[in-house]
Amino acid sequence: MVASLARDLMSDKEWTFFERFIVAVRAPNGRKPTNHRRVLDGIFWIARTGAPWRDLPEEFGKWSSVYRQFWRWTLAGLREQMMGALNESGAVPHALQMIDSTVVRAHHQAAGAKRETPRQGFERSSGGFTTKIHLLVNAHGLPMRTEITPGQTSDYLGFDLVMSENLPQPKVLLADRGYDADSIRNSMDDRSVQPVIPMRKSRKKRVGVDRSLCRLRNLVERCFNKLKNARRIATRYDKTAESFLGFVDITSIRLWIWNLST
Repeated sequence: MVASLARDLMSDKEWTFFERFIVAVRAPNGRKPTNHRRVLDGIFWIARTGAPWRDLPEEFGKWSSVYRQFWRWTLAGLREQMMGALNESGAVPHALQMIDSTVVRAHHQAAGAKRETPRQGFERSSGGFTTKIHLLVNAHGLPMRTEITPGQTSDYLGFDLVMSENLPQPKVLLADRGYDADSIRNSMDDRSVQPVIPMRKSRKKRVGVDRSLCRLRNLVERCFNKLKNARRIATRYDKTAESFLGFVDITSIRLWIWNLST
């Protein structure tokens, strides 16, 4: 148990990054803040193991308190602030970027959100309920933006969600043939971005593609593999889209810090 817990504990370098954002989010009742480092370690443990909140080891504190703090940070937009700071830091070149998506199976425990709540990124298919994660990464294979949609959503829609204009714009964008659409190519032309996208067989007007650049697209696939090492991402257990996306983003931020520290 001790060795398992140690895998999730932050290093001092990691905490130095997180602390500057966390201390800016004050408790709504004005109370003295709790041990936020221990709380964050507990969230990382939940993300890695995929365990229910109630199974959180006592070493991280009371499970309900850790969950409430996770939800407060989610509603406060803390993860968006962190991702924005990393993207704008200039630590990684952004001239080359890649986009892709992956489908995640939703556990039956993820069902049951109140009927009056908005659709939570689920869709029923032959394999059950699924959610699709859309991901934009930089040349180091680090996540720049993540979004989720129902599992059967087309990649065209996912492209519009993650290619935000408030992000550093690429010079070259790599994608698979699922993004081969005139609307996407025209959008890239308007932004002075070179799209490197293999053609669909049905495309009448043929477009050249740089095969050597296409091989670099494995970086986004490897990023998905790293994210799915967190079992809370590999299988969706969360009822709300915000909570599930919170785990995706907090794991993405850890990938950034591990990469920059090495």
